[in-house]
Amino acid sequence: MAEGRDVQWVDIAPEQAGQRLDNFLMTRLKGAPRALIYRIVRKGEVRVNKKRVKAGYRVQAGDTVRVPPLRLAPREAVKEVSDSLRDLLLGSVLRESADWLVLNKPSGLAVHGGSGVKIGLIEALRQVRDDLDFLELVHRLDRDTSGCLLLAKSREALLSLNRALKAQGMEKRYLALVSGRWPARKTFVSARLDRFDAGNGERRVRVTTDGKFARTRFAVEEAFAHATLIEAEPVTGRTHQIRVHAAHAGHPLLGDDKYSSRESAAVSRRLGAERLFLHARSLSFPEPGSGRMITVKAPLPEALESVLTPLRG
Repeated sequence: MAEGRDVQWVDIAPEQAGQRLDNFLMTRLKGAPRALIYRIVRKGEVRVNKKRVKAGYRVQAGDTVRVPPLRLAPREAVKEVSDSLRDLLLGSVLRESADWLVLNKPSGLAVHGGSGVKIGLIEALRQVRDDLDFLELVHRLDRDTSGCLLLAKSREALLSLNRALKAQGMEKRYLALVSGRWPARKTFVSARLDRFDAGNGERRVRVTTDGKFARTRFAVEEAFAHATLIEAEPVTGRTHQIRVHAAHAGHPLLGDDKYSSRESAAVSRRLGAERLFLHARSLSFPEPGSGRMITVKAPLPEALESVLTPLRG
């Protein structure tokens, strides 16, 4: 937990320039939840060059940031990383360089804390890798999705990878097991998506004509009697895109508690799919600096292999 007795005055170095103020504070105040960061900025406790700014302000080289002392109430404090989670994260690193690392994200771990989640992957990893001064997510995965997750270890790397992401210069491929027989000729789903409040603070996504454009490529890997193993490649990067597009096509993902149908729920129970069957199997991206393409693959977790074994047998 980051806690200080006195106000800190931090001068922004050239390599820190360009990042959002809230992200800068998250890195500086390790252990502080994002909601608290927004609150102290909104109340004017954080100043840049002695002036109030918004959380989205991008700090510039030479800026002086006033960082107030924090004393977190127990309910606000980020949970300390357990030994088991520490070992899990350290053992989940697939590949690492001086500028980035790719993690095989475990299912069930949210990438960010908040909304009832005391600690997310990024907060936990910052505790585990306290040797790093900078660590930020390049993209996200759903809480129940496992597989390749890319993080930047420097500001320059984050900017470079974000540019590649926006220019569709990254290739993300997923394995999913869906209900029913996916038609081999159905290689793309294009359906506009919109996020909505499903009640109890839960956000979901639906297909609507006035939603944001979304497109996913699908390919059949293996066909079974009542399910199909498919590869999914999101062309766009919308929330829950693969899950909603598959359900829209009439083939919900097995183990999906948000977008399942009565039929897919029955198949999930019969096959013992106790978690969402969605795994980020590979990630390709241009390496910051050199520009050469890097491809990292994540093995399928045992919990998902165990669902496929009887189908193949």
